[in-house]
Amino acid sequence: MVRPRKEMIAETRAKLIGAARRAFGTIGYADSSMDDFTAEAGLTRGALYHHFGDKKGLLQAVIQEIDAEMTARLNKVSADAPTRWQGFVAENVAYVEMALEPEIQRIMFRDGPAVLGDPSMWPNANGCIAAVARTISALKAEGFIVDIDPEAGARLIIAASSGAAQWIANSDNPAETSKKAVGGFRVLLEGLRAAK
Repeated sequence: MVRPRKEMIAETRAKLIGAARRAFGTIGYADSSMDDFTAEAGLTRGALYHHFGDKKGLLQAVIQEIDAEMTARLNKVSADAPTRWQGFVAENVAYVEMALEPEIQRIMFRDGPAVLGDPSMWPNANGCIAAVARTISALKAEGFIVDIDPEAGARLIIAASSGAAQWIANSDNPAETSKKAVGGFRVLLEGLRAAK
């Protein structure tokens, strides 16, 4: 039986993304080669060019995949918290702490920004801003936080968490830097709380 073209395309993309993700996560973007990805996936360079354009396009696809996984994990952290405020803090802190995970550290917080530029300009950035802004609006409506423009608050929180994560990822001592970053980030978030 002949498999549908759509299924074959998805399989080819998944093989290339998987091979690239392993390489980017272990040896890094600069030291990995397109020939390595295609050989591991059992495909040609032509398939890589066809589906992703080039190595940079493949990195973008890997980042999208990891970002979706990170988002699912963060949503669970938030959903499992007893209150919306605790969920908001836990989700933001968990994001910063993910910079300790080797694959995320290398791909999302070191190689990604080095190759693709400022993460606030990545395609997923607007979705993150909108999601955080919605949470800020809900927290304001429930009286948990001070009166702050939701978009401004979202952009500032995302900039702080992204900066903290990149600081951790590029540190000589990520574990120690994470402790400092998380402590400081918690203080910043607490500054949003409404007086009781």
